[in-house]
Amino acid sequence: MALIFTRSPHKLFNYKQISKQIGIVKPEEMLQVVEILYDLADENFITEINRGRYRYNDKGIILSGRFIRRRNGNNYFLPDDSTPCIAVGLHCSFRALDGDLVKIRLLTKRTGPSPEGEVIEILHRKEQRLTGTLCITKGLAFLITESKTLENNVFIRSNRLHGGRDGDKVLVRIISWNEDQDNPSGEILEVLGKAGEIQAEMKAILLEYGLPYQYPPHIAKRVDRISSAISENEIINRRDFRGIKTFTIDPAEAKDFDDALSARRLDNGNWEVGVHIADVTYYVKPGSAIDREAASRGMSIYMSNQTVPMLPERLCNQICSLQPDADKLCFSVIFELDNRARISNMDVCRTVIRSNRRFSYEEVQCILEIGNGDYKDEIIALNQMARLLRKKRFEQGAVCFNHGQARLDSHKLIEEFMLLANQSVAKLVTYMPKEGKRKRPFIYRVHSSPKKEKLDKLCDLIYYYLPEINKKQLKDSRNLNHLLENITDDSLRGALELLSIRHMHKAKYSTCNTGHYGLALDCYSHFTSPIRRYPDMLVHRLLAHYLAGGAYVRRAKYEAACRHCSEKEVIIASAERDSVNYMQIEHMKGKEGEVFPGIVVNVKSWGLYVELIDLKCGGLIPVRSLGDEYFDYNEEQLNLTGRRTKRKFVLGDLVTVRLEQIDQVQKELYFSLIGVRSQKES
Repeated sequence: MALIFTRSPHKLFNYKQISKQIGIVKPEEMLQVVEILYDLADENFITEINRGRYRYNDKGIILSGRFIRRRNGNNYFLPDDSTPCIAVGLHCSFRALDGDLVKIRLLTKRTGPSPEGEVIEILHRKEQRLTGTLCITKGLAFLITESKTLENNVFIRSNRLHGGRDGDKVLVRIISWNEDQDNPSGEILEVLGKAGEIQAEMKAILLEYGLPYQYPPHIAKRVDRISSAISENEIINRRDFRGIKTFTIDPAEAKDFDDALSARRLDNGNWEVGVHIADVTYYVKPGSAIDREAASRGMSIYMSNQTVPMLPERLCNQICSLQPDADKLCFSVIFELDNRARISNMDVCRTVIRSNRRFSYEEVQCILEIGNGDYKDEIIALNQMARLLRKKRFEQGAVCFNHGQARLDSHKLIEEFMLLANQSVAKLVTYMPKEGKRKRPFIYRVHSSPKKEKLDKLCDLIYYYLPEINKKQLKDSRNLNHLLENITDDSLRGALELLSIRHMHKAKYSTCNTGHYGLALDCYSHFTSPIRRYPDMLVHRLLAHYLAGGAYVRRAKYEAACRHCSEKEVIIASAERDSVNYMQIEHMKGKEGEVFPGIVVNVKSWGLYVELIDLKCGGLIPVRSLGDEYFDYNEEQLNLTGRRTKRKFVLGDLVTVRLEQIDQVQKELYFSLIGVRSQKES
């Protein structure tokens, strides 16, 4: 039936004419023709010109949804009905900006795997704020953008400069971008400092992602009203651990101590270990201005040169921080562990503690290595239990990836007891008696197992580099851990670890407990960092509610909070990564032409990504600089092979590279290849 319309695109047809052309005469079959015409009209394949008369829609199918713009011109459209995205060429973008609500028309199917469309109407503009460097020349002012979503510079009229000067780093709001304008127009909202100043550049990165760089003064003032004094009535209602040896272990430069450990030997030979977490929700009440601001932020941001806290500093670094020689309120998980680190008893309760000592990781590591120092008996015992807990985790299938991280035993000690507390809290709520048929809503940290296709692809890739292994065993994460641990070549192990991480799903927050693949746990939550993560605050509140016998809570409210915090986490991670890239770029300035040893950590059709061994930063060797020949890309094996010379570049190759170019706008380093020792030749 569709063929009738496409052969005569300008002719009108009703159901009788269509029925006649396809040889239908029975009334019941004609009714089916009518239904099919309705369906074709719903799909925008045909248009009803007047009652019951249709014509081919030669203008194409019209869809509404969200426009996603990219600096490199690879724009696309996300339909409202969640169908696959549609490519939109730069010439078809109709001046739409990233995030705008638009209507598009599907174009005639092009050669290629996916459809293409053109923007025909902008339904609603999303507010656009961009950062960049202000350039004023010959009386004209432009923002030189560094955005990942817009390549065009922004024109700024003189009456909208608002104090901005040439060379300033500024925040700009786009006002308009009409069809007759080559560039969008904007106005300066804030002058951040001089371009190139680290403080100004960090502010710019945060603002580019829509993140705050300071606390609103009116909210920070509210903290001054919070008393740090603890009443006797409050202490009476808590378990008192002030007489038990307690200490914190943190980075040497830390100011916000949100966890502490207590330890004492019991008469039966077991150890009582307390994991004490700052009781932030005692001070921050639900719905308060401070709570709303913390919820909006989602978590603290750790930039290269500063921390942007989730909570005002007086709460983070003073009132809630578990400083030594001060009474502090905590939410605690108290374990009784035997000499094999098995839990024989557990209690989750609100406590009051008094930390005896503040340790750095390095100080604890020294005690573990020499066997002497403050609280050595407790620290050594905790470390022995942590090793047993860690061993058990990996035996159960937890994935261990520590690429590029220096991991001391003191780090692992804290990590194991925080993991144990998080897991125990999640299990406590998960296995509480149900209210009727309903499980109690809770906030879980979930991590899905890799899709079978991805896991198969990863196994094939690892097998390509290590053909001596049993490929079937790779699909068990326990065997994958063992395999990676026993790769003697550090460069190959690091590259395969990075690759394995890329094949994993990202962990997120959810009220639906689907388990945590990476930790090999049936249920897991985030309980131990309420000073810096809002989900932990929600976990504390829910836990207190349920322990007090509270009723069922509305799941939808908490699921919305989970989605918000998961989205914020991704945005914050991107900003933190950009801040690291910026500092790496700054460090490499002036080193153009210098030669460095590196490792190939990824292979793409457009080149090799390398990590410099000594400097721990990386960049791209473009494929054009690999040699005067065409290179074939094998996506399954991640290698590039020269057609003429048969030279092959693979993961883990040790290379010598020369720094050729620093792209300060996109924060990228570009190298040329000087020499290589291939993994497939060694």
